[in-house]
Amino acid sequence: MASTVKNEPDHNRYVILVDDIEAGEAAYRNHDGQTVIVHTEISPKFGGQGLGSTLIRFALDDLRSTGREVLPQCPFVRTFITKNPEYLDLVPAASRQRFGLPAA
Repeated sequence: MASTVKNEPDHNRYVILVDDIEAGEAAYRNHDGQTVIVHTEISPKFGGQGLGSTLIRFALDDLRSTGREVLPQCPFVRTFITKNPEYLDLVPAASRQRFGLPAA
């Protein structure tokens, strides 16, 4: 089972494909140099395989490469950042408390 993640900027989402079948997405909005990740969803058929983490890791790495800040409105993304503090710097310090993230 091979998975691929890609950004679809025309649709404001990152998509994860498993054997060329769409398995999930992370929807976002861009605003003033920031990206608000609003929702992450993995199809129940593909649940429990770590695809959500793969999807969000790709999205956060991609956003880091473009210099965008991240506002993790999606609870899954907030939990992912809490468990993977190497991504905390993507969230502006002034916004971390609002999302229940540590200051540093």
